[in-house]
Order: sequence, then structure tokens, then C-alpha cells
Amino acid sequence: MTNPLSFSAMGLALVALVAGALVPFQAGSNAALGRALGHPLWATVVSLLVSLLMVVPVLIALRAPAPLLGQAARLPLWAWFGGVAGVIYLTAALMLTPRLGATTFIVSVIAGQMLTSLLIDHFGLVGLPVKPVNVGRIAGVALICAGMLLVQWFTQAQPTPAGNVASAARAGSSS
Repeated sequence: MTNPLSFSAMGLALVALVAGALVPFQAGSNAALGRALGHPLWATVVSLLVSLLMVVPVLIALRAPAPLLGQAARLPLWAWFGGVAGVIYLTAALMLTPRLGATTFIVSVIAGQMLTSLLIDHFGLVGLPVKPVNVGRIAGVALICAGMLLVQWFTQAQPTPAGNVASAARAGSSS
């Protein structure tokens, strides 16, 4: 009998697609939170606290074993970069999304992720297996970067609706 939690590659890609679909909402909601709290970094703090409050009950429900702190302490320094990257991403999202719009911000993020992922795969960085760069992979990433440029090229700022003038003014002055 197969494990009910095992997924095919297509199933895993679908889960990743759904997770990715949530990211623009995260960027927009954090931007609104930053405006309401008076500074983008407070929104980063609140977002991370909400994340903690969401994951702790899941850990308890799953009866996850206690963390192996001894093993974690022996990890290389780069293993701790995920938290730093998360703070940088959250803060950039809530500061840049109101200025760029969700589409331009997210497509830029994706292009940056793809370029970096190509290098990580090629050199087998951060403990991942080596997956050499080839013409097809470079072409795929180049198309994503071209898409980023097209989105930026064809994005025109629209006048702010009357009801959002105050929030737009706060967004411009808070960063």
C-alpha cells in the first residue's frame, strides 16, 4: 500500500503552485499591515510572529519531536541564512509592492529566484545535488527574465482611486 501523503512530481508541483499563488497576497497584506503599523519593519515582526503562532499548533498536533539543537549548532553558517533571507524578502515585499504593484514585484522576485536557483543547481550549493546548466535551462530562465522586462515595460501607473489617496500617501512616505 502506498503512503497517502506521497505525491507524484505533478502533485508536488501543484502544491508548489498553490503555495506560490499565496505569495502575492502575502506581499499585499504585509504592505497594508506596514502602512497601518506606521513602519514596514513592524509588519515584518508581526508577520513572523503570526507565522510562529501558525506553526506551533501544527507541530503540537503532529507530535513532532523536539528539535535536535546539538546537530543544528554544528551546521555551517550558510544553513542559518533562511531566516535572514525571510526577513529581507518580507521587508522588500511590503516596501516595494505598493510602489511596483503585485505583478511587477512578484515577476521580479521570480526572475531573481530563477537566476539564483540556476547557479545553486549548477554548483550544488547549500547541500543540494548538482544539476548542470544546459542550453534548455538557460533558455527557460532567459524567457522568465524577458517576461519580467515585458511586464515592467507594459505596466503603466494608474491614478489612485479617491478612497485610497490617504493610504497611497502613507505608502509613499513610510519607506
